[in-house]
Amino acid sequence: MPEVDASFLALPRHELAEAALQRAKNLGATFAEFRLERIRSESISLRDSQLENAQDDEDLGLAVRVIHDGTWGFAAGVALTKDEAVQVAEQAVNMAQVSRPINAETIELADEPVYTDVSWVSSYEIDPFSLPRAEKIALLTDYSDRLLNADGVAHVTVGVASVHECKYYANSAGTSYTQQRVRIGPKITAFAVDAESGRFDSMSTCAPPAGRGWEYLTGTGWNWDEELAQLPGWLAEKMAAPTVEAGAYDLVVDPTNLWLTIHESIGHATELDRALGYEANYAGTSFATTDKLGTLQYGSPIMQVIGDRTAEHGLSTVGYDDEGVAGQQWDLVKDGVLVGYQVDRRMAKVNEDLLGTPRSNGCAYADSSGHIPIQRMANVSLQPAPDGPSTEELISRVQNGIYIVGDKSWSIDMQRYNFQFTGQRFYKITDGKLDGQVRDVAYQATTTDFWGSMEAIGGPQTYVLGGALNCGKAQPGQSGAVSHGCPSALFRGVNILNTTQEAGR
Repeated sequence: MPEVDASFLALPRHELAEAALQRAKNLGATFAEFRLERIRSESISLRDSQLENAQDDEDLGLAVRVIHDGTWGFAAGVALTKDEAVQVAEQAVNMAQVSRPINAETIELADEPVYTDVSWVSSYEIDPFSLPRAEKIALLTDYSDRLLNADGVAHVTVGVASVHECKYYANSAGTSYTQQRVRIGPKITAFAVDAESGRFDSMSTCAPPAGRGWEYLTGTGWNWDEELAQLPGWLAEKMAAPTVEAGAYDLVVDPTNLWLTIHESIGHATELDRALGYEANYAGTSFATTDKLGTLQYGSPIMQVIGDRTAEHGLSTVGYDDEGVAGQQWDLVKDGVLVGYQVDRRMAKVNEDLLGTPRSNGCAYADSSGHIPIQRMANVSLQPAPDGPSTEELISRVQNGIYIVGDKSWSIDMQRYNFQFTGQRFYKITDGKLDGQVRDVAYQATTTDFWGSMEAIGGPQTYVLGGALNCGKAQPGQSGAVSHGCPSALFRGVNILNTTQEAGR
């Protein structure tokens, strides 16, 4: 396993934390926490095998958050000196004092064990930032060339985003940790154009972003050679496919598509701040309100969904969150019933009786030292059936349906309830067998109707950890990376829209 980057360990993290926390304590803070963060990010993009963009950024700074007279205070800075650390602590206390007259509730935090000077590094092999950029561009160019040389492919875009995140955290209770995470997000898209009609379409790789390093781009965790070889054929079939007839169909949804439905209809809906109405940015609050905890039939009885901050290669996987809480796993939906939420330490304390536990489940995160930690999504995942069927077996159970692969666009209402999703590829299922692609497909439902129609779940052999690097939340906006694992699944009687007809074309 990799070790924490030596250049980050060389920064005066202990001295800065001690200066900031002591100053906050001297000014009357009942709790204080310090973060030193360095986030390196790189993006590379090519169009038709020509380099279009290459960008390398670094964000480095420190932050202090305090509770003073029962009120939050927060401040951040960029100079890595003791004087700066002290000044930032003073600003945080001052912010709490200014905010105190309008504070509606006394801030208390759920208890958490103390972790003293611990370290954690995510699971990856090759740090993307350790390789020459020319080497990375050469591999991406090769992938682009393969598609451009295929029949029927007019244009190709290739992009990869990499992030290397180092963090030191310490609080006044005695917890301190050093943590390093690496994540990567590749995407390759081929485009075809019909010269006579002018119609065009695209087909993208289904490889999800992952908590891995550059080894992901060379075949560890994903078979790029196989997918790139098949992509032109899939695209040609899509271009020639008939348009779908709108109506009710049974669906077999591949995990490369279903992860996004989980993200929008379960992941965001079970964030407790949304359920309580504290958070409404980026698609609103949640229909899964706290009065429904333990009673809401979210889906069919075979539905088991967990929140997980420990999944290997998960984008939201951590050793410890931004409040010093250890990563853990817990139930969100059990036997189809809503049984839990995603919470941070403040929400855990205030809602202890409701939640039935006095502990946070470790869902606090800030996307940089310049932002205050907020409740963010864990890896929210639908569990496979231990002895469940293969995707092919699920398809064999369908007489008239559609098999959906890959994600594309989506839409969901302000309560995370009414939605529609499209995808990359749609195969007609006739008498238990795939019967060629169709196009212009979107599936539409309410959250509870959709998950309630789930009749069967695939086994572990169908499970894939999907996800996104850029989940948005809060104001000012923050971006978070999160994974969602799921198997293939069979849904009965789901409404299918024809997107071309819906658009009035």
